[in-house]
Amino acid sequence: MNNNEDKLAKIERLRKRANVTYEEAKEAFDAAGGDLLDAMIYLEKKGKVTSPETSVVTTEYEKQSQYQNVKDTVSEGQKKADEHSFSEKMHHLFQIIWDKLKNNTLHICHKEKEVISLPLGIALLIILFTWEIVWIVILVSLFFECRYSLTGKEEKAGEMFNKASD
Repeated sequence: MNNNEDKLAKIERLRKRANVTYEEAKEAFDAAGGDLLDAMIYLEKKGKVTSPETSVVTTEYEKQSQYQNVKDTVSEGQKKADEHSFSEKMHHLFQIIWDKLKNNTLHICHKEKEVISLPLGIALLIILFTWEIVWIVILVSLFFECRYSLTGKEEKAGEMFNKASD
């Protein structure tokens, strides 16, 4: 390959790499004195070629664009998870309380004969709203051989009422 063919091959390579016309590649090649790298720089300075994008590699996640808001995103996700778990816990607690109130019954007996039988929830509402009177009635009724008992799923509470009555 002679010198002229070599020059034409280099100009053609420059033209393809820089994506410019043959005339622009030849002008840059001649201005750079036959050096392909200098010819590329010449074309960049003339604005015919855009310089390659630079990229920065770092191990510090704060400086990497894809990780800029990771801390905030994780914090928000954790808050949502905490709120979700709190609401689930409260729902579970209310479910347990509701089950205990509806599945247990308060019985008031006088001389082994049942006088009143109320669901525990209703009995607690009565006690809550009329507690001044109810406590006096409960204490007096114990002296007249009345017994209080709970039936249902709460056996320990029932045992406690029986011991208190005795």
